[in-house]
Amino acid sequence: MTDVTQRSARRTAADTEPMVLAFDVVVTAVQDLTANFRRITFGGACLEAFGVAGDTLDLRIKIVIPTAGRACPDIAGMMRGSAASSWYQLWLGMDAEERGSMRTYTVRESRCTGPQPEIDVDFVMHLDGDGRGGPASEWAAAAQPGDRVCIIGPNSSAAQCTTAGAYGGIEWSPGLAQHVLLAGDETAVPAISAILEALPADMSGHAILEVPDGQDVQPIRTRSAVTITWLARGQRPHGELLEAAVRNAIRVPGWVSLSGRGAASGGSEPEEVDIDRAILWETPQLLETAIVQSGVNPGRPPGTQPFYAWIAGEAAVVRGLRRYLVRDVGVDRKQVAFMGYWRKGRAELS
Repeated sequence: MTDVTQRSARRTAADTEPMVLAFDVVVTAVQDLTANFRRITFGGACLEAFGVAGDTLDLRIKIVIPTAGRACPDIAGMMRGSAASSWYQLWLGMDAEERGSMRTYTVRESRCTGPQPEIDVDFVMHLDGDGRGGPASEWAAAAQPGDRVCIIGPNSSAAQCTTAGAYGGIEWSPGLAQHVLLAGDETAVPAISAILEALPADMSGHAILEVPDGQDVQPIRTRSAVTITWLARGQRPHGELLEAAVRNAIRVPGWVSLSGRGAASGGSEPEEVDIDRAILWETPQLLETAIVQSGVNPGRPPGTQPFYAWIAGEAAVVRGLRRYLVRDVGVDRKQVAFMGYWRKGRAELS
C-alpha cells in the first residue's frame, strides 16, 4: 500500500468512525485511597464504545468538569456532523461558566467489556488548608455517586481498526527494551501503576515514584522484575528526592552497559524548553515523526535499543531529568518519553 493510499484509508476510517468520542458518564463510586488520592469510578452504557487495543497503560483522557450548579456542555453533539473536527473550538467559544473546565487524567483501570462498563480515574487532591484548589480537585473532593461529567477518550472500535493507526493517548512504547526506567511524581502514579501491572515477567529496571506523604504509598501488582521505590517528599522541595533517585539508578557511566557502547560518553545538550510558555512533551513517536518529515536519519529508529525511560510529572523537574539523561548520561532521545504533566504555579492549559 502506498503512503497516499494509507492516508486515504485513515481518512476514510476517521470519517466513518472517529478515533475520539465524548462519553456522558455518571459517578458510580468514590473511594479515598489515601489523604492525597481519591479514586472516582465512572459508569454508563456509552462506555461500551470506550477503549484501546490491549492494555490502557498511560492512556490519557480529557474530563470536562461542569461549573457548580450547571450541566456539562453537549460535547457529543459538538462532535457530530460537519462540526466534528472543530468541537474544541466550539467548546472554547462558549461562555466560561457554561463550558466548565477541561482537565487531563490517566485511566487507572478500564472494565468496559462487562455488563456494567466502568473506568477508574485516580485524582490527586491538590487542596489547601481551606479545601480550595483547582476546579478538578474541588469537584473530586465533593463528588458523589450520581454526579455527571463528560469524558473525551478513544473509540474502541476505531482504535482497534488496522487502518486507524496508534491512538495518541498512549505514550508508553519500550519497543525491544527489556530494561526500563519509570519516574514521576504523584500525578504520574496512576500511569506508572497501570504500566507496571501490564509489564511482562522478563522486564527489569526501576520505577521511582515521589508522593507527598508516606501514607500515599499504594500496592502495585507486577509480574516484572522492575524494582519499585516510593519516596515520601514531606517538606522537601518538589522533585528533589525523585531527581536524586534517578541519578542513583542511572549513573554515569552506567549507561555503557545498557547502550552497548565501548566507552562512556555524554550526549548533546537538548533544546531549551520555556516551560512557562510551552508544554514540555518529547516522546520517541514525536521525534520519529519530525525525523521523517525532515528527511534526515540521525541513527537507529526508536524501540531498537535495550533501554527505555518514561518520565512524567512537574515540568521543571522533568526538564532537569531530561537534561541529565540526554546530556550527562548520553541516553538516545528516541529512547525516552519526557512529559510535563503540569507546571508549578500555573493552571493546566485545556
